[in-house]
Amino acid sequence: MKFSLNTTIIEPDQSNEINNAVILLHGYGGNGKDISSLAYNWKRYLKNTIFLCPDGHEICQINPSGYQWFDLSNDNQNYINAEAIKSELIIKKFIDEVKIKYNLDYSKICLSGFSQGCMMAINVGFTLNYNLSCIVGFSGKVVDKNDLSKRLTSKSDILLIHGELDTVVPPSNLLDAKDFFLRNKINIFSKIINNCEHNISVEASSDALTFIKQHLYI
Repeated sequence: MKFSLNTTIIEPDQSNEINNAVILLHGYGGNGKDISSLAYNWKRYLKNTIFLCPDGHEICQINPSGYQWFDLSNDNQNYINAEAIKSELIIKKFIDEVKIKYNLDYSKICLSGFSQGCMMAINVGFTLNYNLSCIVGFSGKVVDKNDLSKRLTSKSDILLIHGELDTVVPPSNLLDAKDFFLRNKINIFSKIINNCEHNISVEASSDALTFIKQHLYI
């Protein structure tokens, strides 16, 4: 079965059995190969787990060598919402493809993302008709709280991690997201990393790994 998105795949070591999947969504202007470094750091600790890092479905407007999940050239919120929803459908199709190809329950699939990938992980993860194992987001935000609040259909546990020195997506967005999820009675875990900018630090990677491991192996 061929995936609908070009995908960097990191398979488990020394095992033909796949019991879990972690889907990693890259940031604006990145690609699946960029974020696959997380998978190489995690795979020794997540046995029988396959990691899938798809490229966004659109060439990035400001970086033609990379990809985007939605266009940021127009800052109109209604436009951004419409573009993000188009992307949601594509990622949901990809999740279904992963489920079918590896014969997994949705409860054995973790969805994670960085920056714009985090925004999509949130939008996708909480508008599904089922719960995933968990959702993990780095340095992102809720695209539109009013829009998402009207479309919430699932309540997967979520971990959000942000650098305190992030000037691309300021850490105040984590606090806004935390408030949103608490008000909607969704289990939210969060952490702000000291002296960290717009990236995934070693500490952030380690905390995310612990959270994912707790949710996949239950």
